[in-house]
Amino acid sequence: MLLQISFKSGTPIYLQIVDQMKDAAASGALQPGEALPSIRPLAEELRVNRNTVAKAYSELESLGLIETLPGRGCFLKENHSALRKEVRRKLLIEEIDRVVVQAHHLQVARDEFLELIHERMDVLDDKRRANENQKEA
Repeated sequence: MLLQISFKSGTPIYLQIVDQMKDAAASGALQPGEALPSIRPLAEELRVNRNTVAKAYSELESLGLIETLPGRGCFLKENHSALRKEVRRKLLIEEIDRVVVQAHHLQVARDEFLELIHERMDVLDDKRRANENQKEA
């Protein structure tokens, strides 16, 4: 798993780690039962203090996303479906907000914008059907 920290974002580093871990769990990049990187090596890789990573892991544990097994490390918990849904929704809303702002800057009318969304979803459906047909053949 690749974490990217922005020291200029204004968001505390430990929260950036928490958010990215939540996103990875929601997207399936992190699988239930999978071990998280150890605190010290992750801190060195990100070039942050070990206490920052420990604080992020503590926050993830209090959210019920991970569990710490003494002597073994931290692991993604099996049951985090509510968080998964919440995180997916949050990710989608952030992407939609970016696209809506971009459409506004490009002076795309609401009706045209919504038409484009329907068109792109139709293209995605066509691709999905084509892939399913190809697998069946």
